[in-house]
Amino acid sequence: MNPDPRDLYREVILDHSRRPRGFGPLPAANRRAEGNNPLCGDRVEVFLELRDGRIADIAFQGVGCAISTASASLMTEALRGKSAEEAQALFRGFQRLVTQEGADAGEELGKLQAFAGVRQFPMRVKCATLPWHTFEAALTQGDDGGAEPVSTEGA
Repeated sequence: MNPDPRDLYREVILDHSRRPRGFGPLPAANRRAEGNNPLCGDRVEVFLELRDGRIADIAFQGVGCAISTASASLMTEALRGKSAEEAQALFRGFQRLVTQEGADAGEELGKLQAFAGVRQFPMRVKCATLPWHTFEAALTQGDDGGAEPVSTEGA
């Protein structure tokens, strides 16, 4: 009997929420942004070290639910080493995955496909996408760290 893929995906999310990768400050960061989900209390800060148009390193810190923490953890693994363009394409693919029924996850999403079931729970979509919107703000709003905090309200 084959294991149910949903069980495997749940395990990925649980593992990353319990033992988040890329968690903590990033002293070499030259970009950062903050985000929050006022409805559930998730708060995240994303740090990027951009070098020659690539994400040399990425980290996050904050407090959040299992979905938000796992999403941030998997995001750091998926984006590390990517060019800014590749990272934004991955963000768009992840956004489609969690918001559009029947969206083709594509091989490029890898473990991020664990979040496909989130689209059935609109409030959880905000939890899953908060780290990604915060990442995008850090990437696009320069190196002064003065970006307006990202919020899931209106998202």
